[in-house]
This record gives sequence, C-alpha cells and structure tokens, in this order.
Amino acid sequence: MRAAVCVRAGGPEVLEIRKVPIPAVPSGWSLIEVKGAGLNRSELRTRQGHSPSVTFPRILGIECVGVVAESADPRLPTGTTVAAVMGEMGRAFDGGYAEYAVLPNDLLMPITTTLPWEVLAALPETYLTAQGSLDALRIASGDRLLIRGGTSSVGMAAAAIATAVGAETAATTRSQAKAGALRTDHAFVDEGGSLQAAVRALWPEGPDHILDLVGARTALDSLALVRRGGTVCISGSLSGWLIPDFEPIAAIPSGTRLTSFHSKDIAGNTRALQYIVDQVEAGAYRPTVDRVFGLTEVAAAHQHMESDQAVGKVVIVP
Repeated sequence: MRAAVCVRAGGPEVLEIRKVPIPAVPSGWSLIEVKGAGLNRSELRTRQGHSPSVTFPRILGIECVGVVAESADPRLPTGTTVAAVMGEMGRAFDGGYAEYAVLPNDLLMPITTTLPWEVLAALPETYLTAQGSLDALRIASGDRLLIRGGTSSVGMAAAAIATAVGAETAATTRSQAKAGALRTDHAFVDEGGSLQAAVRALWPEGPDHILDLVGARTALDSLALVRRGGTVCISGSLSGWLIPDFEPIAAIPSGTRLTSFHSKDIAGNTRALQYIVDQVEAGAYRPTVDRVFGLTEVAAAHQHMESDQAVGKVVIVP
C-alpha cells in the first residue's frame, strides 16, 4: 500500500510517499481501507518534532474515514463505513495518512451515510470537538457566543452548531480577507490587540461564552472579555500550549469560569458522530471543506495548512 511516512522531524518535505506492507491485523483490531483523512494542527506539530512521545518513522493522521476490509468483530462486517479519531492514532501507532490503516476496534465508529468521502472526512475531529466544546460551555438558545479562531475548521463547525441551537454568534479572524467566510451573526478582525472595545460595543456586558481556539496567546484576554459569571472554554492551541505567567486568582474574574475540552474525550462516540452526520445530510450543518489533496500531495497539504491559507478543513484522499 501507499502511505505518507513522516521519516523525521522537520518541514513538509519529511513526509515521504512510500510503498509499505499492509499490516497484519492483531486481535481486537481491524483493517480499514482509508477513503479520506482530515488534516489537523496536532499532526503539523508532531511533524515538526513537538510531540516527544512520537518516534519516527511514523504514519501520521489522528483521524480517518473508510470501510472495513478485515475484522473479527461482529459489529464491523466487511464493507461497513467507519470513522476513527484520536486514541493515539498517528502517534503510538500508524494513522490515517495511508491507503489502509489497522486500528483498535474500540476507536471505530460505524456510520450510516450517503455523504461524499471528502465531506465525511471533514467531520470526525472537527465537529466532535466543536460539539464537545459547546457542551462544556452549556450553550443554549439566546446565549451570546464569541468564537476566537473563527475560520479554523473547529471554529466554523462550532458556529454552525451554535446557530442551529439558537445562539447569537460572533467570531474573530486575523485576516480581513477571511472575514467574509465567517458564517456568524457578527465578525471581528483581531489584529493582535484586545477586542474589548469592539465586542463591548456589540455586547456591553460581554459575551456569555467564549470558545477560544487560539489558546495561549488570547486566553487571558478572553477571561477579561467574557461577561462576569460567563464561561471561557479553551479547546485549541493555534498559538501554542502554555500560558506564560498565569496567575489564576488575578486572571480569572470572580464568578467567571474557565474550562477546556480535549478531543481525546470524543474517541469512539458513535452516537454523537451519527447525529452530526444526520444534521449535515439534512442541511442543518454546512461543513466547510477548504481543499482536497491526494495522498501523494500530503506535503503540499501540510504547507497549505502551515501557511494559514485554509478556511475550514483540509482533507486528503488516497
């Protein structure tokens, strides 16, 4: 089979297309013919060498969709459409950047769908993370939600879900050129400063909730911006992992809540993913697929993602 093998830490050029054996299938695992895989920033950081637990060579890819090619699990007959995400895919064992992947059965989510593969591939990590983040915020109809990092794939998914719930939404982007792509009630261009004046002009008390996908760089500003008693959920790390000089008592206003959502909590959640797929098929959610690359173009796909050109999800298909 063909696979994109990350041979060492470095730039996109370290992703080499190689012919490798189709792996044997151990007990409790299944062989999946990969039909599509969404690209994620975590894979970019792993490729750059920022994941100490990952050894090279490694086939990256923390998510994929496809069909069961071989399995002893009675719930996974040959030909079943499945999705898989997280659970150390592409880190402790080879992931979705290949024509076939051998994956643990408990990660596999059987899905009924007629969606094209490139659309289905854009959903698992992105929409499950967005749904989990909004659940952590306890979003409800009439709430005011600000999404920081709104043109990221998770940001656009969160906007779709929150709008369907009946929330009033606003989102930020660093690029004026991308502002028109935001499917929210309000859009702000964040040029690196505080959003206080612009957001307070819209919502004098501040938003009820902030979903912060930028992360370390904007977390403290988000805590100051959300209404007193509101909630900030950090679910992304577009600006890095650590908040420097973080003093919780000084940084978190009294009564305001700071939480997070980690996408490891979505692994194997078939019911949640099937609901998302059904909503997409019904037209309630409109996923944004930025570009589709072939497997042999994975280095170009990483370059596209790394240069912040994407609006929405980047997908590779074998």
